[in-house]
Amino acid sequence: MLLQARLHSHRLPRKALIQLQGLSVLSHVLRALKQIPVAVRALLTDDRSVEALAPIAGEEGFSVFVGPEEDVLARYARAVGHYGVRRIIRATGDNPLVSARAAQTLLGIHQRENYALSHFLNNPLGTGVEVVEAWALLEAAERAQDPHEREHITTFLYRHADSYRVGEIPCPDDWAFPEARVTLDTEADYALLKELFAELYDGRPIEIDDVVDWLKRNTLSRIAPTGQE
Repeated sequence: MLLQARLHSHRLPRKALIQLQGLSVLSHVLRALKQIPVAVRALLTDDRSVEALAPIAGEEGFSVFVGPEEDVLARYARAVGHYGVRRIIRATGDNPLVSARAAQTLLGIHQRENYALSHFLNNPLGTGVEVVEAWALLEAAERAQDPHEREHITTFLYRHADSYRVGEIPCPDDWAFPEARVTLDTEADYALLKELFAELYDGRPIEIDDVVDWLKRNTLSRIAPTGQE
């Protein structure tokens, strides 16, 4: 389990520290992810963020690895070498509603189908993870030149899907709501998350079934039809 987070994002700086029901966004992410049985749990961050983020990671049982701020692909590649992992569940620190249940389901499919990289389709943005084989990530780190590929880690593999077995898997129907987003990138995202957490959070991670049910009850009227603002 390798989770990336930093404090100096361009759109919403320090968002990992924003509070939801008395806990930081990062704490919610870590508490959800540590429900997944894995050998390694690590937060991957940078020099400018580690002082603020490391105590949160440690409190939730995650080790901390520091790597390049902008070249996130290199950060992951170095962490793979440091921890000696063969397969990575990749998550990000701005998704407080990431689903352990969905991640474990995806992991099973990924292993069975022998994918190099996989993710679910149609689930709300912010509830999912990627699963990627370490060998494929290391190849990407050696070959990727585009700055976008260095920043977004798996972009190189998606762009070269003819060379890598990539699974883009429709999620179970109960989790499907592709119009919705529960990631944290803007003030509007934060307003929605505050509303959702105020109603659903009871001290335990909120799972995807309840997230999707709440979103369908509370946000369908707010989503503009395709082609409209």
